[in-house]
Amino acid sequence: MQSEAERVQDIALMSKDNIPIEFIRSEHEQPGITTVHGKVLECPTIDFSNQDDEKILNQIVEASRNWGMYQIVNHDIPNEAISKLQAVGKAFFELPPEEKEVYAKPPDSKSVEGYGTKLQKELEGKKGWVDHLFHRVWPPSAINYQFWPKNPPSYREANEEYVKHLHKVVEKLFKVLSLGLGLEGQELKKAAGGDDMVYLLKINYYPPCPRPDLALGVVAHTDMSALTILVPNDVQGLQACRDGQWYNVRYIPNALVIHIGDQMEIMSNGKYKSVLHRSTVNKEKTRMSWPVFIEPPQDRVVGPLPQLVKEDNPPKYKAKKFEDYCYCKLNKIPQ
Repeated sequence: MQSEAERVQDIALMSKDNIPIEFIRSEHEQPGITTVHGKVLECPTIDFSNQDDEKILNQIVEASRNWGMYQIVNHDIPNEAISKLQAVGKAFFELPPEEKEVYAKPPDSKSVEGYGTKLQKELEGKKGWVDHLFHRVWPPSAINYQFWPKNPPSYREANEEYVKHLHKVVEKLFKVLSLGLGLEGQELKKAAGGDDMVYLLKINYYPPCPRPDLALGVVAHTDMSALTILVPNDVQGLQACRDGQWYNVRYIPNALVIHIGDQMEIMSNGKYKSVLHRSTVNKEKTRMSWPVFIEPPQDRVVGPLPQLVKEDNPPKYKAKKFEDYCYCKLNKIPQ
């Protein structure tokens, strides 16, 4: 178990004007220097209630090829289901430290599940200004309830309700992305594991930071998933890289932020692009976000879909088990 002094939430309480040196990013990463200020990125916003299927298809395909990120509105997940998910997650992080430590990720665990702080190897030994909670929310056979908080009591119900609605969004996205590659609607979902695809929820908790110009919540990365569907709270913090520059992504209430993940880029043989993104922190306010990573099962071999590989379009990626892909990525081993 991590000593409680190492939780960022506790460090934040002790930091008045400065932050410990291990949180200060090098100059090529500091948001104060590297953010394009005064310009908010208007990444595509797609109205999911639009009756014109072809229009939705074109928008999603275009955004997935050129941006790797978009926001969907009118997605049929009730606002109430989203706000309950957010309320119970926030309540968990406001519990006393010893109550949260009950859910700490076991030190020798191969899985990411549990409450924790450190996630991946950082090449410069730096730390992100964030604590997190990971647990799988689907399929039922993959769920380990020991990592689902019992407090607040409505935690489980709120998560299950949100996931119930999320399925429809996932189905629609996979279908449209498949059709956009000229394939049958089910092909991408089948390639990613079909009904065995895993929904992994992460709650990111970014406490107020006295020097938001020097620190990052989560460093620049692309997601390992096939797709990521994220709801943030209303504190600005998501940034995307566009033409080598970092921009704030506009917050839209009750929108879902969609990231194309690495597995989708691999399956599409590079047609769809996984998005390079990071999160910044706020001086006064706590930022939180709830990404759900839609992933292949651990032992699923993922590679470019054979239908997309031709003589003039050879495979751009190696096929490998998803667990091996993750291991390499988290430990900074070339793929």
